[in-house]
Order: sequence, then C-alpha cells, then structure tokens
Amino acid sequence: MTAPDPGAQPPEAQDPSPPPAGKGGQRHDWRLEMRTEFSDWRTWWARAVVVAMAVTSGLVIVAFTALGEHAFHIFQDLRGMGWWFPLLWTPALAAGLVWLTRRFAPGAAGSGIPQVMAALDSGPGARGLFVSLRLSLAKIALTTGGLLAGLSIGREGPSVQIAAGVMLQARRLMPDLRRIPVHGLLVAGGAAGIAAAFNTPLAGVVFAIEELARAPEQRNSGLIITAIVLAGLVAVSVYGNATYFGIIRVAQLDLGLLLPGLVLTLLAGVAGGLFSRLLIASLRGQGRDPMSRLRCSRPVVFAAVCGLVVAVIGIVTGGATFGSGYESTRAMVEGSEVMHPAYVVFKFVATWLSTWSGVPAGIFAPSLAIGAALGNDVALLVFHTQVPALIALGMVGFLAAATQAPLTAFIIVMEMVNGHAMVLSLMSCALVASFVSRLISPPLYPTLARLQLERIPGAGDKPGA
Repeated sequence: MTAPDPGAQPPEAQDPSPPPAGKGGQRHDWRLEMRTEFSDWRTWWARAVVVAMAVTSGLVIVAFTALGEHAFHIFQDLRGMGWWFPLLWTPALAAGLVWLTRRFAPGAAGSGIPQVMAALDSGPGARGLFVSLRLSLAKIALTTGGLLAGLSIGREGPSVQIAAGVMLQARRLMPDLRRIPVHGLLVAGGAAGIAAAFNTPLAGVVFAIEELARAPEQRNSGLIITAIVLAGLVAVSVYGNATYFGIIRVAQLDLGLLLPGLVLTLLAGVAGGLFSRLLIASLRGQGRDPMSRLRCSRPVVFAAVCGLVVAVIGIVTGGATFGSGYESTRAMVEGSEVMHPAYVVFKFVATWLSTWSGVPAGIFAPSLAIGAALGNDVALLVFHTQVPALIALGMVGFLAAATQAPLTAFIIVMEMVNGHAMVLSLMSCALVASFVSRLISPPLYPTLARLQLERIPGAGDKPGA
C-alpha cells in the first residue's frame, strides 16, 4: 500500500468547483464592478461637466436661433420703408460684416463645419484658430448680422462651430483631460449644434458619425451621444416636438412617382454637385476672372458688390430669396404657395453670392429651400402629381448632393415626413444624389477644412503643403 504524499492537497482542494461563468467565461462580480465604477470621483465629475455643457450648448443655439429670426424680421420690417431700401442696406451691411470678420475674427468666416473639422485634425497650439469661445461669440454676432442684412444664408453650419466652442470649455473644468479627450468634446459639441438647430437629436448623432468622427472612441461614445441628444432635447423642450419646416403630408405612393422621382434625384445630384464645386472654386480664391481678382484685392468692396446683387435678386423675386428661405420652404411644404419656376435659379445664385462674399454663413437651410423649389418645379412639369412627395425628395436630394452627407440629409428630412411610406424613397434619393455629386465635385466640407488648415502658421512651408 502506497503511503500518502505529505505534500498532496486534499481532494476538495485539488478539484474546486468552477466559478460561475460570466461573459467570456469569466466570473462576473457585480460588487467589484460597482466599486470600480464609483471608485474615482473624477470620472463622474467629468461626465457631469460634459452633460452640463451639452445643456448649455443647446441653450446657446436656441438663443442664437431666436436672435437670428428676430434679426431677419427686423430686416423685413425695414423693407417696408421702400422697395429700394435693400439696395442700400444689404451691400453696406455685408461690407461692414466682412471688414469686422477679417479684422477681428477671421476664424469665424465661412460655414463653421470646416473649422470644426480642421480643429479635429490640428494640434493643441492651432486649435484656437478654428474653435474657441471667442469665435463662438463672434459667429453669433456676425451670422445674425448677415440675416439682418437679408443675405441668403443659414445658421445651421454656424451652429456647429458655436456649439463646439461652448462644449470645448468643459476642458477647463475637468481635473484630467484624458478621461474625456478634446476630440470627443469637439465631436459632441459640433453635432449638438446640428441637433439643436434643426430640433432633431437623431440627426445630430448621425452627423457626428458621418462628418465629424474620424475614429470614434468606444469608451466615451455613449457619453458623447448622450451629450448630443441632450442638446437636441433642450431645443425640443423650448420649441416643442415640432419640425423645422413643418410636416410634409404624403399621400399613398404609387408607381406614378417612379419616373419623376428618378428625374428629380438626378437633377438634384447634378445641381448639388455643381453648387458644391462652385463654392469650392470660389472660396479657394484662385480664379482669374474680375470678381475673383476683386475679392483678393478689395474683399470689403467685393462683399458690397455681392450684397448689391443679392439685393437686386431679392427685389426681383418679391423678397422670396432674402434670408435662409425658411418662409418660402415652409409655404411649399404646407402647400400654401407654389413658387415661380425661376425661384430655384435665383435662390441658387443668391446663396452662392452670399457665401462667396465672406460673411459668416451656412448653407443647410438655403439648400433645403433650393431642393424644395426643385421638387416644386418637377411637380409643375408633371401637372402637380405627388407635389408633397417630390418636394421632400428635392430637399433631401439637393442637401445630400451639396454636402455629400446623405445620411444626415436623409434623417433631417425624414423627421419632417408624416408617413413611413417615404422612408426608403428618401434614403435612395439621398444616396443616389450624393453619388452623382461625387462624380462632379470633391466633398465640400473636407475640402474647405483643408483650406482652413492652411491658415496655421508655417503650414505652407511643410513638404507637400
């Protein structure tokens, strides 16, 4: 009989019962998870700061929206002084705004979306050239001034830069920036601007994924999405659960929409691509035509010339092209007004000149107005068949083509449509129109963001720059 090994362990020690398996075959100890989650107060302080700044960003955009609408109403009241008033007021104010922008806040020029993209791609030393609280305040004042001038501009692109500048202030209140990196704050702030401006939290999330987030950080993605949604909910709580342009009521769709819808999609893709290409060529400032040379040598005078042409177009169209196009688009969406077939051309030119002038301006709302007018024109050609559906397709098609952000365009317009029957149609239109646009023009915002990066001191001296 073999003697027992004195070093051997008892049977129960040799064959312990296996621990309960959790995810991945490992034991899940909820007590340990809770201790880990609540062990460091700095993590929760950082989260609280982001949430507070998200709410603040939403409130700032709501205030900016109200300020812009009030400014445009003042312009409309001033027009009552005489039909000639915009011929003096619009060019004078445009020239003044460009002078102020170039003198005090060059980083506030343009849409605002390229600046946020440039900030995401730049280092800490150059980030202040593109996004800061000072630039946010300047953007609010200058864009509001553009609406006061009656220029054909939007406030949604500027809202991105404004909200990003506000959100970026969260880093001053955090004990450890590694917990919520600056990249995450910029993405959350920029997308919160879209969510609050359009009163569509879901569109803000999609915009963050499609346009801003290059490499989403999994650890903080939930917090970033929460911040975006909170900013949108602030706008919803103020304005109510109403859409930006009202509800598009679409009747039952049939095969009669197929051919005009396809024609409209292709037209929107071509028109949006040409619009994007025209903006890129104009804002690069490398043309040899007289207007481009004037913009380079006398930018303030050039802004006055652009303002004068915009004023003339506004007078010719009875005031329809002044401002963002909100009233005209809402009238078409609600079916209370049928726009003249030439409106789409006039609005296209007025928006291009307003942006080219150098006044801080966005193109989202004017693009939706142009797209709605394009859908309205196609509806006229087919004898008013499926007018609401064609207006919706025109809006999503032109916006998707101009920005080459089809998912964001689809979500924004989808939330305006009262009827699930159009969801697939809108998505298909956005994707096809964006594809057609890519054949004509490079992506608008990434291209303009690269132009913004050239403003970094020494950028032109780098190899390949």
